[in-house]
Amino acid sequence: MSQITQTEPGLRERKRRATHSRIADEAARLARQKGVDNTTVDEIAAAAQVARATFFRYFDAKETAVAEGFSIPWLSLIIDNLEVQPDELSAMDAVIETFRGFAGGFTPEVRNLVLLQIRLLHGSPALTAWTLALYVRFELAIAEAVRHRFSDLVPDDSRPRMVGALTMSAVRISLDTWLASGATADLADLLQAALRSVRIDG
Repeated sequence: MSQITQTEPGLRERKRRATHSRIADEAARLARQKGVDNTTVDEIAAAAQVARATFFRYFDAKETAVAEGFSIPWLSLIIDNLEVQPDELSAMDAVIETFRGFAGGFTPEVRNLVLLQIRLLHGSPALTAWTLALYVRFELAIAEAVRHRFSDLVPDDSRPRMVGALTMSAVRISLDTWLASGATADLADLLQAALRSVRIDG
């Protein structure tokens, strides 16, 4: 039986990804400095060293670029921490420990950044479809990171994806509760309580 070998992306794809990330990073940086409303596409393009037309080949609006710049570092942080959890932990226990590790990192600066990001996502109709796609990206990345923790995994097993989907549901519910409190509740505690209510065998 032949084995499919996963190859590294080619030079053109690596350049495309690098440009995409650079635009998103600069968009988020400028938005933190000046606010989203006071940041323009031209400023983002100049900071990322691309033409305005190039910006629109990657993003349909400045809000999408800013949201991408805010969100992707969180995804990388979650996956990096999830992958180093002890092998003996179940998939959900590894997720719980991953998010527990963030508790000490919710400084006032991080709190304000999370609040800005949520308000951006909730306040822009243009970001509705993008937000749904973002949650799917998080779900799939988490599912792939916990797959090896199921010793009895079978083809088309839904449990890894369920871990990802339920994790993101817990995150969304925790953020909604946090916002309803006026962002005064302990977000780390809310996340832990929500995640601990999720149980998936394996």
